[in-house]
Amino acid sequence: MPARERALCTFVAFALAGGASHAVVAATSTSPASASPHPAASIPEKLARAMSYEHGEGVPKDPGIAAALYCEAAVQGSAEAAFQLGWMYANGRGIAHDDGIAAALFELAASDGHAFAKTALAHLGNVHGLLPDCMRPLPPPIADAPLMAHSDPGPDPFADLSPEKQKIRRIVDEIAPSYGIEPRLALAVIAAESNFNAAARSVKNARGLMQLIPGTASRFNVRNPYNVRDNLKGGLSYLRWLLAYYQGQVALAAAAYNAGEQTVDRYKGVPPYPETRAYVRRVLDLFRRPVHPYDPSVTEPSAIAATVSVGMQRD
Repeated sequence: MPARERALCTFVAFALAGGASHAVVAATSTSPASASPHPAASIPEKLARAMSYEHGEGVPKDPGIAAALYCEAAVQGSAEAAFQLGWMYANGRGIAHDDGIAAALFELAASDGHAFAKTALAHLGNVHGLLPDCMRPLPPPIADAPLMAHSDPGPDPFADLSPEKQKIRRIVDEIAPSYGIEPRLALAVIAAESNFNAAARSVKNARGLMQLIPGTASRFNVRNPYNVRDNLKGGLSYLRWLLAYYQGQVALAAAAYNAGEQTVDRYKGVPPYPETRAYVRRVLDLFRRPVHPYDPSVTEPSAIAATVSVGMQRD
């Protein structure tokens, strides 16, 4: 291990053993009430819950929930939360290691006077980066979104696909319209989910092109998730349902495809999970439109759709 990493790990171990972070937990009697972050909780409550999920203290260990809670508290101005989230990135503690993001978080915490963050930043050396996606808000819905749905989305990002991926694109072009889905949106989801790998399988047992977990595959009658056409039919059915549920809001539908509609409803929008935020940005960057036509007969809308929706129905 390089000297810089050894030094940082040593410092990390010291602070986790006796630093200010555990003083926050000791001073907060709140314990996690469920396996989900609570967006209405106070900053000290979120810190206590995040640390419990990060270390598996009293609840199942879940770094994803921990990172989301730290991020929420950091957005609210907590230097301690920014420091702890930076720690997770600096050491790959359940999330992808990224010194650049860690440095940006440590710098933010240090600017608010966090002593440990200043030391951690010094150990990282001359490293610079951006704050994680969960701290950079997505573009809000805008009044002229229905007009933008008909605007030119720009160059085709899928024009230079390899011959193998072009085969999949042709199938998508054939099938997607029958589900009321624009092929470009379907391709954006496929690119974000599996990068066109029909044999892909995630650690959460999501399978195939559109990464269907067993529950979703069963829900939409998919017998073989590794069969390209079967997988596409299941994924497109789910995407059609989500677009109807969120009244055409692409960001909400994409977030729900990644994190589940229950999570999006609970947060009343795109949740602060770093993975989900990055996923939504990827889909929006490729699709280039904030709304998509939808069929209101598919399902009743989400309770949150009326408060954020500027989508349009399919004629």
